[in-house]
Amino acid sequence: MHTEQVAELAQQLRVDSIRMAAAAGSGHPTSSMSAADLMAVLFARHLRYDFERPEHPGNDRFVLSKGHASPLLYAAYKAAGALTDDELRTFRTLGSRLEGHPTPRRLPWVEVATGSLGQGLPVGVGMALAGKRLERIGYRVWVLCGDSELAEGSLWEAAEHAGHENLDNLTALVDVNRLGQRGPTRHGHDLDAYARRFAAFGWHTIEVADGHDIDELDRAYQEARSTAGQPTVILARTLKGKGVAAAEDREGLHGKPVKNPEAAIEELGGVRDLHVQVQVPPAARVLHAVRSGHLELPRYEVGDSVATRTAFGQALTALGTARGDVVALDGEVGDSTRAEMFAKEHPERYFECYIAEQQLVAAATGLSVRGFNPFATSFAAFLTRAHDFIRMASIGGVSMNLVGSHAGVAIGQDGPSQMGLEDLALFRAVHGSTVLYPCDAQQTAHLVAEMAQQTGIRYLRTSRGDTPVIYGPDETFPVGGSKVLRSSDEDAVTVVAAGVTVHEALAAADELATAGIRVRVIDLYSVKPVDRRTLREAAERTGCLLTVEDHREEGGLGDAVLDAFTDGSPPPRLVRLAVRTMPGSATPAEQLHAAGIDAESIAAGVRLLVEHAVVQ
Repeated sequence: MHTEQVAELAQQLRVDSIRMAAAAGSGHPTSSMSAADLMAVLFARHLRYDFERPEHPGNDRFVLSKGHASPLLYAAYKAAGALTDDELRTFRTLGSRLEGHPTPRRLPWVEVATGSLGQGLPVGVGMALAGKRLERIGYRVWVLCGDSELAEGSLWEAAEHAGHENLDNLTALVDVNRLGQRGPTRHGHDLDAYARRFAAFGWHTIEVADGHDIDELDRAYQEARSTAGQPTVILARTLKGKGVAAAEDREGLHGKPVKNPEAAIEELGGVRDLHVQVQVPPAARVLHAVRSGHLELPRYEVGDSVATRTAFGQALTALGTARGDVVALDGEVGDSTRAEMFAKEHPERYFECYIAEQQLVAAATGLSVRGFNPFATSFAAFLTRAHDFIRMASIGGVSMNLVGSHAGVAIGQDGPSQMGLEDLALFRAVHGSTVLYPCDAQQTAHLVAEMAQQTGIRYLRTSRGDTPVIYGPDETFPVGGSKVLRSSDEDAVTVVAAGVTVHEALAAADELATAGIRVRVIDLYSVKPVDRRTLREAAERTGCLLTVEDHREEGGLGDAVLDAFTDGSPPPRLVRLAVRTMPGSATPAEQLHAAGIDAESIAAGVRLLVEHAVVQ
């Protein structure tokens, strides 16, 4: 396209953005209008993408980090022939594919859900890592950011990661339009302020004084594509609401349709129907063909003492040997999570994200989008930092595995800052998630293999200390199942446990048996989905359930058990033992006792229930 045609295309993108927001009565047209020239130049001259084959391995990747500017994206899709003008008019309406913020569930050309600002570039880093280190295909990752989101710390985690990895296949386009939602941004139009920050992280920086000058933008894109050894950021000075005098560079118009849209459209030169021929990428040979070999999981002898975190590392390594699509990421605690075992055997598929949990999850998201099966690991407590990334990954339909080690008070002397006590609640609340909590090494190994077969967000909770192996190597542990470890016709109470508390529950059951009190013990290793049938049967047989968990009472194992009785039938009597106090530093045994979740506390709780039942 000639310069004049590209400029006309930019005007069409502005007009269509105004039209969409006007039809919907809501939206962000002014945020779209500022970046219209950036998008027009990209689609007309630099993006390589086959809209008829969104799965084409050679396609460039485009991420709209400023997801509220979705009208601009949809307008560009229309110009590329992927959407019709009629569909544009369905923007933000019930059942429409054109949601207020784009999601992959609706449109095949959208790869990640955006809208929570500061996430597009971190995910783009994951995509670029896949392209550079694993796929080795010449596609480029383009990420369009807004200047407001540059205040997010997650964006700078991404900037440092990209610089460290020399991701020269990554280009960030920053729409520096000066205005955020409530007023001016921190740095306004000071391009150099942003450039200094990106340069400090090893980026090649290009400042475009007029972000609406087609030729100047084109030169910047060419320079980005020719830069080797560094990621590139193009910082373009733009005007919010560009082209409409009543909106241009004016405060108070964010997230609102343009007033008098007919006049605004006329001012921009009227409705157009230009078509842009986006370049189709050349044929690409996929170099990361996924091999599928026989999986040899580690085997343990009953009675061995092995930490579940150790079994995780061994099982993940074995899984990586059998499956070439499995990749591992860690937040600089691989010696503790045991992810380093994978790194020693499969270094080319191991990604060190350092102490940057948001970037850890974002990179896993990007790798998943590119067809890999990521396992991202950190302490359970620290994954809470990345909750918004996990939430957005779920919205985008991403499949990934997250593993939190050092869960609960059982870690001992390190104290509460290191204890994952809220993680089960966090992951149970994520849409479509799977939450698993093994109690021994054998179970852990099998669950690692199981979770790799699932879809959506999968979470595995592992423990720091060694625990006895209680299951044989031929046991199976389907997701959604449980194991009844003690049962008899005389059971007075059912104790439901998971992880470290399974062993405490078994010790309590053995002690109570010597006193003539029989209890049923259920290992509820699948916290979500929960084994409703087994729990209901136990409730019918014993009349009372006692849950014991190394987690806060809210949102954990006890609440998961209650989910089995949410169909309108009366729930059984339920007593919950959980961590209700604020722990300090102490030995693991002291921690469990102080929290009231050790064998002694379980036995005491059962006795009280039995005595109360006799009195009644």
